[in-house]
Amino acid sequence: MSARVVVLDASVGVKWFRNERGSDGARDLLRQHGAGAVRIVVPSLFFYEVIDVARRHFGADAARRVWRALAADELAVSNPDAELLDRTVEIAAALGCTLYDAAAPALAERLGCELVSADRKAHGAVSGVVLIA
Repeated sequence: MSARVVVLDASVGVKWFRNERGSDGARDLLRQHGAGAVRIVVPSLFFYEVIDVARRHFGADAARRVWRALAADELAVSNPDAELLDRTVEIAAALGCTLYDAAAPALAERLGCELVSADRKAHGAVSGVVLIA
């Protein structure tokens, strides 16, 4: 049996270290990844976004701890190429969001898998999105 592949937006990663609405669901997804039932794929900018939230809210030491935890989670990372970046730009225009917010939907589309997000404003209009709230 192969693992279900999902692409995460950084809004889900933030819920791994913050106690807020949706954190339990986000952490459960990470546990499933650790157990091999789910394969989490993220755009490379995911790490910068998540770690920056930790830095802004909890300081530099917390940001470093979050980085170490993320590195240990062994998430699959996708770097952009010209085709993916072009599609990201198109999705940003269609959704009226930033390129940062369009990166995960573009990657999920490319991989033909589910997008999981906690950002209803940015991703609520994405077909098939799973919103953790």
